[in-house]
Amino acid sequence: MLNQRKPNTKQIWQVWIFYMVISANHSEEKATTQVCPSCDATHFCDCSSMNLSTIPSGLTTDVMGLNLSYSSIEHVRETDLKLGVNLRVLLLQFNQVRTIDKDSFIFLGKLEHLDLSNNKLTHLSLIWFRHLFSLQQLNIQGNLYTTLGENPLFSNLKNLRYLHLGNNNFFSAIQKHDFDGITVLEKLEIDGQKLRQYESGSLATVNSINHIIININDVQVLSVMLEDLTNSAICIELRNIAFNTANESSLLEPLSRSVMEKLVLKNVLFTDESIIRVLNILVHAKQFLELEVDDSVLRGTGKWHGKIELNRESTIEVITVKKLAIEQFYLFSDLHGVENLLGNIIKTTVINTNVFLVPCSISRHFSSLLYLDLSENLLADPNLEHSSCKGAWPLLQTFNLSQNTLGDIQMTGRSLSHLKHLTHLDISRNNFGEIPESCQWPENLKYLNISGTRITKLTTCIPQTLEVLDVSSNILNDFRLKLPRLKELYIAKNKLKTLPDVPFIPNLVALRISRNKLTSFSKEEFGSFRKMETLDAGDNNFICSCEFLSFIQYQEGIANVLVNWPENYICDSPSSVRGQQVNAARLSLFECHRTLAVSLICILVVLVILSIVILGYKLHVIWYMKMTWAWLQAKRKPRKSHNHDFCYDAFVSYSERDSEWVENLMVQELENAIPPFKLCLHKRDFVPGKWIVDNIIDSIEKSHKTLFVLSEHFVQSEWCKYELEFSHFRLFDEHNDAAILILLEPIQEQTIPKRFCKLRKIMNTKTYLEWPLDENQQQIFWNNLKTALKSYDVILG
Repeated sequence: MLNQRKPNTKQIWQVWIFYMVISANHSEEKATTQVCPSCDATHFCDCSSMNLSTIPSGLTTDVMGLNLSYSSIEHVRETDLKLGVNLRVLLLQFNQVRTIDKDSFIFLGKLEHLDLSNNKLTHLSLIWFRHLFSLQQLNIQGNLYTTLGENPLFSNLKNLRYLHLGNNNFFSAIQKHDFDGITVLEKLEIDGQKLRQYESGSLATVNSINHIIININDVQVLSVMLEDLTNSAICIELRNIAFNTANESSLLEPLSRSVMEKLVLKNVLFTDESIIRVLNILVHAKQFLELEVDDSVLRGTGKWHGKIELNRESTIEVITVKKLAIEQFYLFSDLHGVENLLGNIIKTTVINTNVFLVPCSISRHFSSLLYLDLSENLLADPNLEHSSCKGAWPLLQTFNLSQNTLGDIQMTGRSLSHLKHLTHLDISRNNFGEIPESCQWPENLKYLNISGTRITKLTTCIPQTLEVLDVSSNILNDFRLKLPRLKELYIAKNKLKTLPDVPFIPNLVALRISRNKLTSFSKEEFGSFRKMETLDAGDNNFICSCEFLSFIQYQEGIANVLVNWPENYICDSPSSVRGQQVNAARLSLFECHRTLAVSLICILVVLVILSIVILGYKLHVIWYMKMTWAWLQAKRKPRKSHNHDFCYDAFVSYSERDSEWVENLMVQELENAIPPFKLCLHKRDFVPGKWIVDNIIDSIEKSHKTLFVLSEHFVQSEWCKYELEFSHFRLFDEHNDAAILILLEPIQEQTIPKRFCKLRKIMNTKTYLEWPLDENQQQIFWNNLKTALKSYDVILG
């Protein structure tokens, strides 16, 4: 027998740990395969923000776009993307990528967009990009490299048009061969706040750059770069740099010889000393058209030494200033030094710059100005009147004064009324409130925006020349303003309950009335706007009545007119469809045809009542109810003692048709007998004026016996039924035998109506006397009847 050595505990633990590691890795791979959602219709898979540590292995050849951004991927392996032969977009930004294998992108020959920004790459390799022949966009910003490497990274990227490179903390040098292979770029962004070395000629190899963004703070390095860009860059954007002195500004001199058409200065600092020098350089650039200053600082008070020295070829036309911080703007002078620059300007934008006044002399120098935007500033009505003095902005067509401190719409209109060419005016987000009945306006004004100005009512102050009017976000309850030329009306976010009246605006083409108090609109109202092409009535509290639903759901072509249909059209009432989209709401027949439904219900109720009456008559329900009531009345009376005195020997119950036999034979025979019997007959003994049912009950109770003279006439008599019923009550309530049956003629049991169930029962349980036709037997009948009447307490057998 072989000896088996038992494994020790340490070996068991090692095997178990190894198994768990393998299982964990397998589970992780499986998880990464499953965490990516399925691709959309364009075969783009969005796996961003899923905390992935590796590239999912579930990639197929169908995938054309893959977003793996905002995760924890550290290593791109050679086999990770081997099935990405059809990939056009690969996004790996904001990961932890430190290593990329040399052949990781070898299969991505169709890739057009690659984003590796904001990772941990310390060096860049030419090998990564050598097979990316179709690449058009490459972003390698925000990594940890200091240079672009020893070999030209982009030499094989003949189709590259968008390139973003560099970082703010480590990128320190650009070498002469770095851009070899690139001849044309739509956009180039260089991020290098620490860039201190730039080899002259590095960017000169690029023949054309439509837009270059340079983010550096070294003016000397910037000057060398600009020299290389004089013949290639169309739009130059400088970021995060300061020009404190005129000497520093002079380093921008290469711009005066460049083909640049637009200069953007973002987060740039100027001083009174440097800005004049910059402007003098720019006006000498022969093709320079547009200057944009964004989120920058001007440190000074505008007391500039010298003027702008224009030459005949200066063509600057557009100036845009956004959020320019002038630290002592309240001390700023009248810009006297830049007057020469203003004559050719056709478009000026100065936004959020604390402008509270434009000196009249400056306004008059804008002789070619067509467009002026002074929104988000501090212009008040008196200062606007001074700024828009006579002769100011003579050709102005569009003026934006939104979000200033204007408060008098009449004064605003009067200040601008001399602008004969002004067609578009935006004075929204000021504080006008009430407006007067009449105002002066430019004679050719076509577009007026007074939204968000707290207007409660529109008056004839609004000019009738308008083609477009925006009165959104006010406090309007109606619109009754006659504007015969109006084509577009924007009246959203007010309190209107109905559509405007068509006779006031007959030529309306577009109407926006969303977010009001509109509850519905009829087919007639909608149809009256014969020229209407677009209607935005969403986000209102629609009452989805039958008429409204019928119109809006079945009106031909209405979906082509309504904006944001059907998602923004929601029912508010009735409760059965609240929260449903109008196009899907359905009401019941009762809700849609209430009058018809009520009429049908009334008719149905009448028919039911009529049926019940007829059925009650057929089934003698009334008779049973009367009997029940009489019986209940009788039950409430105090029970009489058995030894009380009776007034009659018998109460005779008979049909009127049998009265001849009863009155001429039976009464004569019994009342003339010795001793005589006292009978109670309804004809002579009922108390006049007393309810007949009470007479019947009292007579039965005052009689020892109840004589029933049975015949065919009896079972057809209504009152005989009562007498029979009450006699039967007495039979059971007092436990005696008070009923005597006399059968005048044979009665077939099947001929007795069902309501005579008591008679059927009595005839089945009691012996009755039959009236004989033979005269010899009649005396025996009378003797038996008299005997029965005398036996008050003996049951007749």
